[in-house]
Amino acid sequence: MIFSADVVYGQCSMCRAVLQSEEGQATAKGINNGILYLMAIPYLLVGIVGWKVFQILKK
Repeated sequence: MIFSADVVYGQCSMCRAVLQSEEGQATAKGINNGILYLMAIPYLLVGIVGWKVFQILKK
């Protein structure tokens, strides 16, 4: 599911309204990338902790 998404737009309505009125859309793309980055960090941390716990329990 994660790899099948082409483009994900996850902005609040206020951010979207401000950024859609801008020319060039460079800031909008940057904010979208920042949102995706902030969304991915907790999943990575949980995955790493889970992997470490699995390794410890496997021993």
